Amino acid sequence: MSLELVSLSPMQALGIPVALIGSVFLAAGTEFQQHGVSKINARAQQHTRSGLGIQQLAALVRRPSWLIGTLMLGLAVVFQLFSLYLAPLTVVQPLGAAALIITALITARVTKTKLSKPAIRAIAFCVGGIGLFVTVAALTTTTIPITNTQLVIVLMILGVVLLIFGLAFASLRKRFTRIFYVVGAGVLFGFVATLAKVLITRVQTILQGGFHLTPADVLTLVCLLGLAAAGILGSYFVQTAYASGSPEVVVAGLTVIDPLVGVTIGIIVLGEAAGAPLWASFVFIIAGVLPIYGVIQLSRQHPQDTTQ
Repeated sequence: MSLELVSLSPMQALGIPVALIGSVFLAAGTEFQQHGVSKINARAQQHTRSGLGIQQLAALVRRPSWLIGTLMLGLAVVFQLFSLYLAPLTVVQPLGAAALIITALITARVTKTKLSKPAIRAIAFCVGGIGLFVTVAALTTTTIPITNTQLVIVLMILGVVLLIFGLAFASLRKRFTRIFYVVGAGVLFGFVATLAKVLITRVQTILQGGFHLTPADVLTLVCLLGLAAAGILGSYFVQTAYASGSPEVVVAGLTVIDPLVGVTIGIIVLGEAAGAPLWASFVFIIAGVLPIYGVIQLSRQHPQDTTQ
């Protein structure tokens, strides 16, 4: 096994601090948005499980805290995209897990409560599991350019995922718990990150060669539409998750499930782990289960509730 896969150029190394700065904005933005959603729910005297209504969404855009949070999350996206431009997805995407730690500390400070041992243990499972997963991925996988055929497969999978989540939400949303929205947002934003990385490369190619409306250019536009659809539905799930759970649960879903989805797509669809040893497959399974378990355990905690 060669260690050349983890050697980074100065430009790629710059992507690490850029991604960490994005994590800080993600954590702060999540806190502000969750505060805004909580205020709207308190005013409406309800605890949302079936999704935010039009009136609640309209009220959110008038909440200063929610708007500040949106601005911070926008900056987090900018820094994430810039880090993806500088470095490989498997290097910078998992660094978002730092936002989980920051969010947990901020929530504990705001609510003036100490993190419980179960919450700390759940966060350790999340951060440790995703760290192990991506470390092995960085050592045993190779980043390769995505072909048109592979991109079509990714878009088809995304289409099925959007259809499943859309139908489930339309017909069964009153039965959903917050973990559905957290997992759903994490899965959808995993596709967003993957497609964003693809779009960055393809836009560079188009700008260099000129836009001639070739089949590849049309596919790029479809990719952009898919990214937008996943981003919109994922953002709605995030807002609903804010209304039914603590902010660190939401961040856990975004920073744990998101990179797991991205790396899994790279392994299964793109064949980036074709040359990986057999032991890596077992480690992937174990390392993937650990953070998922951590998210489930963290979703059972209620650190924002000072009565506990």
